Amino acid sequence: MIIQTNSQQFAARVQNVPASFIREILKVATDPNIVSFAGGLPSPALFPAEALGESAKRVFSKMGGQALQYSSTEGYLPLREYIAERYRRRFKLNISAEQILITNGSQQAVDLIGKIFIDPGDNVMLERPSYLGALQCFSMFQPVFKEVNLEHDGIDTAELEDLLNETSVKLFYCIPNFQNPTGVQYSLEKRKMAALILRRHRTIVIEDDPYGEITFDKHHMPPLYSFYPEKTIMLGSFSKIIAPGLRLGWMVANREIIKKATVMKQASDLQSGNLSQYILYDFLQNNSLDRHVENLITAYKEKRTTMMGCLQNYFPESVKFTRSRGGMFTWLTLPEGNTARELLQAALKEKIIFVPGDSFYASDPDYRTLRLNYSNVDEPVMRAAMYKLSRLII
Repeated sequence: MIIQTNSQQFAARVQNVPASFIREILKVATDPNIVSFAGGLPSPALFPAEALGESAKRVFSKMGGQALQYSSTEGYLPLREYIAERYRRRFKLNISAEQILITNGSQQAVDLIGKIFIDPGDNVMLERPSYLGALQCFSMFQPVFKEVNLEHDGIDTAELEDLLNETSVKLFYCIPNFQNPTGVQYSLEKRKMAALILRRHRTIVIEDDPYGEITFDKHHMPPLYSFYPEKTIMLGSFSKIIAPGLRLGWMVANREIIKKATVMKQASDLQSGNLSQYILYDFLQNNSLDRHVENLITAYKEKRTTMMGCLQNYFPESVKFTRSRGGMFTWLTLPEGNTARELLQAALKEKIIFVPGDSFYASDPDYRTLRLNYSNVDEPVMRAAMYKLSRLII
């Protein structure tokens, strides 16, 4: 006998959390005949599987019992020290290991931040459009979303100022480097201006940076944290630069925030996987992360160039798209008379999938927008699929 749960027995927060369209559509992508531009998936051909395997052997040989035991919630200290040193080397940021919490991907860090800061009814500001995973996570805490539009070089800072003057905003969530879903990168001017405005209003900034290493012009912009460290929480991840299956990310913040986040993490999962942390740290000690990232950049830049060429040569001029300078995505706006959902239905018949853009808005979605991922499709397959997709646009 199947006993059904009365909907009134579920907590109110459950009713407000949207299902992830991406996670649902990726179920379709398991069909090997499907060409998927949907997920933000790194290419498995670029995973350092052999080197990680060697690291696993060394870890089990030298410290198997220790790596398989419970450990501290904060994370493996040598790994946190490695992350801190990389920030010092790349951006001259004075960050200590005590300011870093290892998390299960940066997605868990978003969840922990919601638990620490958001009460029902609090104002939370997002880019428009914004990362679906953040929308989904923050919705659980029942905030009121405020949105600030993205321009070609970052958020509209005049609109940001106006919104903050109109209402008190507790958190601002952003992805300044090769934003998900648009691929937009904040200019240096926009970073400085945004930080100045946010500091004036004492708004807490969540700077999510899973894609910053994958820059095609080799110019790394300083993080917002550089200009507003006292109230900026910076998130990072090894998912896009090593492998997502490790489920390892991190949070950088002041010690008070890290202390609160550590308590929340203890209540959630006790700690991130010790074994994954030991294997990853051994990999980082025995291999050049910079060289590995250079290989990623070379491969993804070629894929990006192929997709830009397809958009330029196959698609109608009325289709607008971002010319991404890094990361994994481009963002399309279809001409009048088209919707991304209708295009998806037609594309599915051609064994092609992507993510309609309406999923990335907290309110008033633009139904003519869509996100394309270029990092996980081979170039000959990409060209053929992009040509088919272009023929489906009215």
